[in-house]
Amino acid sequence: MSTTIFNTTEVQDFLRMASGLTQSGGNARTKQIVHRLLSDLFKAIEDLNITSDEYWAGIAYVNQLGERGEAGLLSPGLGLDRYFDMRMDAEDAALGIVNSTPRTIEGPLYVAGAPEASGFARLDDGSDASGHTLIMHGTVRGADGKPLPNAKVEVWHANTKGFYSHFDPTGEQKAFNMRRTIITDAQGRYKFQSIVPHGYGCPPDGPTQALLNQLGRHGNRPAHIHFFVTAPGHRKLTTQINIDGDPLVNDDFAYATREGLVPALVERTDAASIQAHGLKGPFSEIVFDISLSALVNGVDNQLVNRPRLAA
Repeated sequence: MSTTIFNTTEVQDFLRMASGLTQSGGNARTKQIVHRLLSDLFKAIEDLNITSDEYWAGIAYVNQLGERGEAGLLSPGLGLDRYFDMRMDAEDAALGIVNSTPRTIEGPLYVAGAPEASGFARLDDGSDASGHTLIMHGTVRGADGKPLPNAKVEVWHANTKGFYSHFDPTGEQKAFNMRRTIITDAQGRYKFQSIVPHGYGCPPDGPTQALLNQLGRHGNRPAHIHFFVTAPGHRKLTTQINIDGDPLVNDDFAYATREGLVPALVERTDAASIQAHGLKGPFSEIVFDISLSALVNGVDNQLVNRPRLAA
């Protein structure tokens, strides 16, 4: 159609009515957001001549996304999670805040309530026969550069099949496998033993991958490990590291790779290192120090509240 009606009084009045702007009840912020999104969608329908068939295919897609629980997977895949990080980076830059440890996306697979340990934790339960031992450790420092005792380091990652406990379709993993909360010691140090995780891809038969196929994009992530790090007087850090050497380390469909978040993965085969960590054979080691940023006027100005699974 060549006819354009978006800017007519009839359509603009209709948008206001559909968004509840002509009603006294409801939530003003919700009305504002819905009005903008509806307006953008109406304009896109007109500008791109989106057909009714295409629109209803989109509605069916949204239903499929909900049925499969993949909205939280599609969000980073379309760069929305990364965009929020970009906005927070820009806000920090305007305030003159430097984040020595970069933030990056949370992802959809965090589970609250992981067991706590002081200083050191064993993350995996030894059931992954393909797992190669990983020792990861570092120091958490505050905004003043000094080590932070009693900081909380929450860590979670996938197994060698690319599955996370609580989300594993095979049912093989027990609750909180490869999930722990480590409280740093008096020198601000944390350490854990686990296995080197593998990357994973979107379910090949799911709606996220179906859309990525239409965009000519893959839906795979490099191997990575997630972190939440918190301490009094500091902003919560949400970040993750990629496993050095993974072929997708710089080609993550979720756009989580950032400079400074790919620490070296070193293979240790010498007897002294093996003995020092109380192990029986070769292992991989990652050293990753973490720096937190101070509250802004006493407030964590970038704390993200979102629905999260708790178990």
